[in-house]
Amino acid sequence: MAPIDGTFDYDLAVIGGGSGGLACAKEAVNHGAKVAVLDYVTPSPLGTKWGLGGTCVNVGCIPKKLMHQAALLGESIHEAVSYGWEVPSPKDIKINWSSLTEAVQNHIKSVNWVTRVDLRDKKIEYINGLGEFKDAHTIVATMKNGSKKELTAKNVVIAVGGRPHYPDIPGAMEYCISSDDIFSLAYPPGKTLVVGAGYIGLECAGFLNSLGYSATVLVRSVPLRGFDQQMAHLVTAEMEERGVRFHHKCVPLSVEKLESGQLKARWQNTDTGEQCEDVFDTVLMATGRYALTKALNLPAAGVVTENGKISAPTEQTNVGHIFAVGDVLEGRPELTPVAIHAGRLLARRLFAAGVQHMDYDNVATTVFTPLEYGCVGLSEETAIARLGEDAVEVYHAYYKPTEFFIPQRNIRNCYLKAVAERASPQRVLGLHFVGPVAGEVIQGFAVAIKCGLTMEQLMNTVGIHPTVAEEFTRLNITKRSGKDPNPASCCS
Repeated sequence: MAPIDGTFDYDLAVIGGGSGGLACAKEAVNHGAKVAVLDYVTPSPLGTKWGLGGTCVNVGCIPKKLMHQAALLGESIHEAVSYGWEVPSPKDIKINWSSLTEAVQNHIKSVNWVTRVDLRDKKIEYINGLGEFKDAHTIVATMKNGSKKELTAKNVVIAVGGRPHYPDIPGAMEYCISSDDIFSLAYPPGKTLVVGAGYIGLECAGFLNSLGYSATVLVRSVPLRGFDQQMAHLVTAEMEERGVRFHHKCVPLSVEKLESGQLKARWQNTDTGEQCEDVFDTVLMATGRYALTKALNLPAAGVVTENGKISAPTEQTNVGHIFAVGDVLEGRPELTPVAIHAGRLLARRLFAAGVQHMDYDNVATTVFTPLEYGCVGLSEETAIARLGEDAVEVYHAYYKPTEFFIPQRNIRNCYLKAVAERASPQRVLGLHFVGPVAGEVIQGFAVAIKCGLTMEQLMNTVGIHPTVAEEFTRLNITKRSGKDPNPASCCS
């Protein structure tokens, strides 16, 4: 029970040892707070578990980017032949799955270790237990051995993140994997069905296909829902041209394990009612994520949730001293850098008289599909919905990456656009780029968007040649004009 005299064990207790929670905890300690971090990973249905650091480090951004890089390197080996490299038997080159997963997991474990050492050095108490509220100031941690540890805190930050959702169909929990499992999978995935076409599903299907494992994607509604749909279709078009199969308007019905050990998946087209089935080695569920709020016993603290998430526009919940950051927040981008920045700013407001709040607008992101998609700001659809079609001008262009010429790589889907206000000075509302190293391209432009970038400023910026990023500075054709957006030449 929270002490009546107002003294607490800690100034701040953070429930969740992921990126947002750790950033908040470390910033709070920098300003003199006494802090505890509670973190516990419930194993996935397959039994996969991991160390301190949260989704991004263990089963998200980091292993995803490493496997994406492995896929790009494999493609580069084949392209090297066109550049004159003498590669013995290029057709025989293949990935060693166990070597790849071992390398990825070794890196993750090193990050886990550094994270624990960092907490110890900063004198943040790390409690490897599943935290829940006893009352608004008291938290009970259930340890691995089943014992209980109780602590009190003046302030509490909820940063428990989320986990993959499994559809309610026969065989889903018993036989399927998710992004929680793929990066440490003990066997090569083989022929894989990916259920879901959000960014996680497309990224996994993309690197699996590029690594040599056949990939099929079931798309329930649209690919990359919430992203600019023209760009999303360019991403999937590139994936299809590389061999990924897509079944549109389809939902899974069941997954059955055969005597061979393979999985028979059945699905249905929601438009036609037609049912189909096929046999796969692996079925990966990527049908969304849910916030881990149920295990927190939030009613005991009086915290209100909305659809399983916490509504807290300024990270402060309806209970004044309880806050939330990261993926548990309703209507906020589920991105690691967002959680980190919000956590740091929150700690400064709590312990250093800070006044700055997190700006959730114009957050840049990248989808690491075989041809990457980076964006910042509004999609074309959102801009038109907010301002009206007559008030929006879209500048666009196809382009030819110099690196693609010699190996004669497909350039049909290399495309970018700027969504701007039509009225002068044509403030840029959104930038979208499909092509190589999209994340590196879009990051710098995100700063410009924050500073109120206009089309005149963009057009008057001299590009670095030859790069793909310079294509933004060359934009001059609008969709409204009807002119051909394909480039005539690369240097004039």
